[in-house]
Amino acid sequence: MQTRATPATATPLERFNAASAKEAAQTLLACLHSHAWAHRLTAHRPYPDLSALLAAADEASYDLSPADLTEALTAETLPALPEDTYAAAHTALSAAHAAYESRFGHVFVISLDGLSPEETLNHVLTAIRSRLANDPDEERLVTAEELRRLARTRLSNTL
Repeated sequence: MQTRATPATATPLERFNAASAKEAAQTLLACLHSHAWAHRLTAHRPYPDLSALLAAADEASYDLSPADLTEALTAETLPALPEDTYAAAHTALSAAHAAYESRFGHVFVISLDGLSPEETLNHVLTAIRSRLANDPDEERLVTAEELRRLARTRLSNTL
């Protein structure tokens, strides 16, 4: 497939729609590292607006298989908290993350979109402690929803 011509003043979404499939997939994989998800969204281009892309991303997220979720989780890192937060709560966060990873076998993921820096530490600690009580199947559903929210935020910030 050839790259479509894109005007110099194109919006990020227009550039995404006109990009080669490989370039579009790379953009998407930076938002959620699932090849199935990226392939599905790439295959359905062009998107008329960001809302249509976000709706398609949500739909594709809901259809991720357990293997797709595992693939996406391997690329995730700890939630981004203010630097001094980690120093102030290092012991509590380390213990909570270790317990979570031991119980579920993957990194804890959570969307912090819309939270102020002052709210993030409390939110993460409360959520991780609460989610430790989930059974693995329930946590996989919660994790999938958090990945969907993370991908949506990343797409919105990218395009």
